[in-house]
Amino acid sequence: MAQVGRKPKPTALKILEGNPGKRPLNINEPKPISKAPKCPSWLEAEAKKEWRRIAKGLEQIGALAEIDMAALAGYCQAYARWKEAEEFISKHGSLVKTPSGYWQQVPQVNIASSYLKIMLKCCEQFGLTPSARSRIVADKSGDDFDVMEDILKA
Repeated sequence: MAQVGRKPKPTALKILEGNPGKRPLNINEPKPISKAPKCPSWLEAEAKKEWRRIAKGLEQIGALAEIDMAALAGYCQAYARWKEAEEFISKHGSLVKTPSGYWQQVPQVNIASSYLKIMLKCCEQFGLTPSARSRIVADKSGDDFDVMEDILKA
């Protein structure tokens, strides 16, 4: 069955944002242990670099668990392919002259655009955009911070 309307936001992100909608939180949502998954060996080299760059930070803010491996791998692979297309455009330009004399856009422009859209969708899911970060409230007191107690106080 197709989902109608907006995708639900993970409860962990709602809590980090301070539950701006003030709607009841799903206390029965599965809560996987916040642990970065192992980087898949099949990722391209540039995707592996991106994985190493962001996985630790996502784990620290509690936005990444082992079961998120495929989603993060998808983001990293899209990043690698987007970067490759952008480097091609920077080196060779975005237009070429056809044998008939017309100017035509190189395929890498569409490729870069497509992978950027994929990346941004993934970024929204992990809270990696500036607007998503602006809604996140950092952990106030370290290890002894009780999320449920904080929710009940609100």
